[in-house]
Amino acid sequence: MKSLYIKRLRDILLLGLLFTQAACVNDLNTLPIDEDIQTEEKVLTDDQSYKELLAKCYAGFILGGQTAVDGEPDISSINGSFSSYLRLLWNHQELPTDEAICAWNDGNLRDLHDMDWNSSNEFVTAMYYRITLEIAYCNNFIKLTTDQSEYAEYRNEARMLRAISYWHMLDMFGTGPFVTEEDRLGTFFFPEQANSEQLYNYIESELLDLETLLPDPRTNEYGRVDKAAAWMLLSKLYLNAEVYINSDKYTECVTYTKKIIGAGYSLEPTYANLFLADNNLRTNEIIFPIISDGENVQTWGGMTFIIHSSVGGDMPASESGIDGGWGGNRTTKALVEKFDDPSGDTDARALFYSEGQNYEIEDIFQFRDGYAVRKYRNITSTGVAGQNQSFPDTDFPMFRYADALLMYAEAVLRGGSGGDASTALAYINDIRERAYGDNSGDISSNELTLDFILDERARELFWECHRRTDLIRFGKLTGSSYLWPWKGAEQDGASTDDRFNVFPIPASDINANPNLSQVKTGY
Repeated sequence: MKSLYIKRLRDILLLGLLFTQAACVNDLNTLPIDEDIQTEEKVLTDDQSYKELLAKCYAGFILGGQTAVDGEPDISSINGSFSSYLRLLWNHQELPTDEAICAWNDGNLRDLHDMDWNSSNEFVTAMYYRITLEIAYCNNFIKLTTDQSEYAEYRNEARMLRAISYWHMLDMFGTGPFVTEEDRLGTFFFPEQANSEQLYNYIESELLDLETLLPDPRTNEYGRVDKAAAWMLLSKLYLNAEVYINSDKYTECVTYTKKIIGAGYSLEPTYANLFLADNNLRTNEIIFPIISDGENVQTWGGMTFIIHSSVGGDMPASESGIDGGWGGNRTTKALVEKFDDPSGDTDARALFYSEGQNYEIEDIFQFRDGYAVRKYRNITSTGVAGQNQSFPDTDFPMFRYADALLMYAEAVLRGGSGGDASTALAYINDIRERAYGDNSGDISSNELTLDFILDERARELFWECHRRTDLIRFGKLTGSSYLWPWKGAEQDGASTDDRFNVFPIPASDINANPNLSQVKTGY
């Protein structure tokens, strides 16, 4: 069973309308004539109603609309299922890399893997608007509770969720419109554009404040943020600081990964259990999940998309706990080759399905070309299918402990002080011993290099929305230093322009807001 607050998501979706109305009501300081309009005075009457409204901020990471199964889409320019935050995040973090390729030819989806998108790409546009919409949800919740000390805990959680979305804006777009609860919204309000340094500084300041205010690690309700989530995001911010602001913050990364490591987390003994329908039981390793629930969180995006889209060909859908595969996403040989034994007989993380699949990808639009990935399944660790075979119970692990160990090791190798190489090696071998079942996969100190860390992150974290960010940090997403099948729209891979290290601000927003400029994105 999932936590109580997420069980009520289906009921609180209608409260989302409040977010679109509150700004006008507050600015005019009046009540609407239509008695059917739900204002905060009518809806926010007790602690439970505020908790349900906070749940909308969490639900914004997975649901695509205001009613069941992505009905009444939040983003009008694209199907509600396509516009699910998690679905868009997965597409943007995985499809431009060596870890995933899609057999579908929907709109300009192929541009993500070809790395030839532009400011009119509908998927890039939807990702941008999903990020800014989530920020708006959080801003409004924060504004509604600013003078209510009894809801300070909820307000701090909304600030943390907003920081995550601003981080996604920084990481994917490098710039964007900046709005907080202090801004008075209205018809003629045009947000100012924040550059990378401004976004970075804001996110950092928010997290440094929140780490003193959020609940202690593992004390909050499952699925809600705590101090460890703030520490994880700070670690990621610092690890990528040279990309974001051209500044070395590896010592800070060591500091915050050590906080996570000392907070009582541990590696889940069985790797595959982290990605099953009862992975909500793996709180020893999963620090912050995006929650799914087959009966109460129904969307064609989110985990429904990730699991269904990765099943096709000869794969029995029932073995993944679903009612059928969509034959979309699989991986390239560049990922498969990173495993000594892709069959998974020795490395338990090699969760590939090769029967009936071709190793080489001759045709992007044939699901059988490329090994399939069976990492996420709607099956419990005891072999029982999830509640609903159309909509999975499997949660998405946005932050987990193994990533903290990998970040610590990388930050130490990059010169961060406060840690040491022997401890870094021990953490890496802990991860590998979980994967191999013994110490046969252990590496020596001479083998612990930055290139090894990049490959180990792929083996440990593939399809968890890290790869694009990782490749950029290592200088290997664009250019010609690292090629993989169909990079740059060529079968053997081709060099791509460095401007594809970020996505462009959508042309629609550039045209609508005179304060925004495309120059800062390189497009």
